[in-house]
Amino acid sequence: MSTRLSLFNSPLLLGFEHFERALDRVNKASSDGYPPYNIEQLGADALRITLAVAGFTMADLSITVEDNQLVIRGKQTDDGQRVYLHRGIAARQFQRSFVLAEGIEVKGAWLDNGLLHIDLVRPPAEARVRSVPIRGPESDGSGGSPP
Repeated sequence: MSTRLSLFNSPLLLGFEHFERALDRVNKASSDGYPPYNIEQLGADALRITLAVAGFTMADLSITVEDNQLVIRGKQTDDGQRVYLHRGIAARQFQRSFVLAEGIEVKGAWLDNGLLHIDLVRPPAEARVRSVPIRGPESDGSGGSPP
């Protein structure tokens, strides 16, 4: 039996189980390198993912965000009318997934010269500070036991 060591087992990290699940999804992702892609840093809070999808039309592609996961799917239909003497470019389908950090939003996507570009942004986070009142035994009427 193997024991799994996790970065998130620290008693100081509370409620980070969803990060561990996201890392598991990334590790289990397909190792298929198709389609190839780039990830560019456009600014402090902006990224661009570019996938090489030569031969795909806009109708062949779909982009969805599913539970903080960006999923790009491509499905080409085979044209039964054509007669090939040699076929080195096969109609192929793919699914490529990227796990998005909390707060990342898809700004837009466009197809240009066989490249699918997807822009992502992280809106600036507002600083959140909240005071938590400390109650004494007289303030809740229960004699000092927690609610």
